[in-house]
Amino acid sequence: MEFRSLSVILLLVSLVRAGHAQGYYKPVLTVQPLRPQIFTGETVTLTCYIPGERLTDWMYQWIRDNTEFHNSNYYIRKIKVDQSSKYRCCCYYKHSQGYSGCTDEVTLTVTALPTATLTVDPTWSPVFTGESVTLKCEIQSYSNWRYQWYKGSSRTAVSQSQTNTFTIRSAADQDQDQYWCRGERDYRPSSSQFSNRVGLSVNEKPKPELTSSHKGAALIGNPVVLYCELDQSAGWRFYWSKHTQSPENETKPETHSYTISSVSVSDGGQYWCRAGRGTPVYYTHYSDALWINTTDVSPPVSLMVSPSRTQHFSADSLSLSCEGQSDSTGWRVRRYTHSQKVSNCSSGWGSVTGSTCSISSLSTSHTGLYWCESESGESSNPVNITVTNNNGILDSPVHPIMEGDPLTLHCLYRDPKPTNLTAEFYKDGSLLQTQTTGEMTIRTVSKSDEGLYHCKHPERGESPQSGISVRTAESAPDLVIVVVGVSFAGLFIILLILLWCYRTHKGHLENINQMSVQNQRESGAEDSQSGHLPVQADVHVYDTMQRAGKRCKSEAADELSDVTYSQVLRKNKKLKNKDADTGSMEVTYAEIELKTKKKPKKKQEMISVNADTVYSEVKQNTNEGDVTGLDSTHGFNRKLNNKFQVQEE
Repeated sequence: MEFRSLSVILLLVSLVRAGHAQGYYKPVLTVQPLRPQIFTGETVTLTCYIPGERLTDWMYQWIRDNTEFHNSNYYIRKIKVDQSSKYRCCCYYKHSQGYSGCTDEVTLTVTALPTATLTVDPTWSPVFTGESVTLKCEIQSYSNWRYQWYKGSSRTAVSQSQTNTFTIRSAADQDQDQYWCRGERDYRPSSSQFSNRVGLSVNEKPKPELTSSHKGAALIGNPVVLYCELDQSAGWRFYWSKHTQSPENETKPETHSYTISSVSVSDGGQYWCRAGRGTPVYYTHYSDALWINTTDVSPPVSLMVSPSRTQHFSADSLSLSCEGQSDSTGWRVRRYTHSQKVSNCSSGWGSVTGSTCSISSLSTSHTGLYWCESESGESSNPVNITVTNNNGILDSPVHPIMEGDPLTLHCLYRDPKPTNLTAEFYKDGSLLQTQTTGEMTIRTVSKSDEGLYHCKHPERGESPQSGISVRTAESAPDLVIVVVGVSFAGLFIILLILLWCYRTHKGHLENINQMSVQNQRESGAEDSQSGHLPVQADVHVYDTMQRAGKRCKSEAADELSDVTYSQVLRKNKKLKNKDADTGSMEVTYAEIELKTKKKPKKKQEMISVNADTVYSEVKQNTNEGDVTGLDSTHGFNRKLNNKFQVQEE
């Protein structure tokens, strides 16, 4: 019986072992942390076992992508995205050749941690001392983040906050460095990735440079452009002051240029500019002051453009010449563009022949402000040139139009020209006219016609805009008015001098007359007896009048050495003795006739006037007898530089 019982036990053990070998006990595979999502950086543990069995009685085979490895536990520390795969485990019983079986496949999907993105407000670099800077850490997925801020090479956070912003209220030199951030939370995923790094540069507060489109005085009626230049121009808005640095009276055209479309005398004076950006606004220093002087005298040289229009097609040719009333030798063509700033024709964008600059093939980079400049720094009035790739341009005048003159605008097209020439003409964005001929005419130009013009064709599209300036009549030198005014002034001054001479010597003549009468009375009897008339006093009076006349003329010549005034004719110079017995007499004074002397005709000469010379209207003060020079339009004192002649016939 005992032998039989032992046999049964051995059989049962064999059966168990055979059952194990035949896979009756299927192994199990577990994963920590639990799925469904595993994040990069986490540690993953895979465990393979047979329920109810000792782990040491079994051997394990892990299979991942056909790669085998051994152990009951498989650890993956700081798992990466590329470790996403399918895993399974097979178990072998150590005391037999059989195995229990393999687990089902388990797929591990590794997800990258949420991304942190660092941004800076303002977005520009560098920032300036005193400027406010805000760093923002954004994590798009999940919630309940705590934000950590890092600076420089430190691995320790310099700040931690519940909000995703970190603000530097007033930037200083010590704030200059690299910054980055990341998020942490109490749940999976417990952290985000580190953000990108942002470098913060801190510079001294800038000071812009204020320049003008050309040197010298600005011609009244012509445009002038001021430029406020900054090396770092990102995000700036520009503010302009005139006469005083007054924030309350600043103009804000936003751009770095300020255009006076038609200069008047009131536009003269001091200008400043500064820039600002951000909210609240951070301001730069003010620029140095720039003086704008105005004049109504045209410069000696003008810039001539051929073809004579402000807009041109790309690939066309262009000729720019410095031409003037006198020799233009030494004058050169210069320009201002946003890319090259101020440069000469000889710097590569054109070819120079004398005072002419030629551009053989235009491109949009040639768009800019052009002028002529002498070796001494004198400059002509600037001309705006626009080069476009458009199929249509506006043919508009290069220089300002005189008020009262006609103006015709044409819409021009690239070849081949359209059969339908109908074009719409706009001013300051508003439709003015639609013309089937492709041209628009303003018969009498006025100041109200100033503005930005462009044309539009239904097939060829729109032209660029060009500004048209109108020069008023009073802004141009009116030589006729000046000459007439000066002539009347000269005549009036002569009359005042003659009147003064007359009053001065009248008393002297009366004294002489009284003395003559007394002498006649004393010698009357003797003269009567001898039969002679008392003519000595009359001759003395006549001689005195001659000397007085010569003296007056001499004084007039001293005052106005070049005045041509009327010839003084003396006639009826005779003395009459009506009553020799009583000593009374009648004196007939010289009759004065004023005639204007005609100047001999001369060839018309070109008048060159200094840039600061202005003309004035001569206004008389009849109560005081003086002459005052006043500006009839703007009230400025003006200089007279007129020549007169004195001549007696």
